[in-house]
Amino acid sequence: MRAQIRAAGKFYGGGIAVYPETELYKEASFLAYYYHWDYRTVMTLDHRTRRRFCAEISAIHKELNNAPKNIFEV
Repeated sequence: MRAQIRAAGKFYGGGIAVYPETELYKEASFLAYYYHWDYRTVMTLDHRTRRRFCAEISAIHKELNNAPKNIFEV
């Protein structure tokens, strides 16, 4: 068993990449403010879903404010 654990450490290089805590809280606050979701709901979203909801809210705001479309955005 210990050999497997050591092997896993070699595979991952001793650590994993994590999402910056400040960015996580910015996204969580953004979603909680606009959707009135509680902490648990926001924090159980996976990264991709959370980012997608943030992007959708931002797109709605840009459209409502008649902001010109950025040709470099995908």
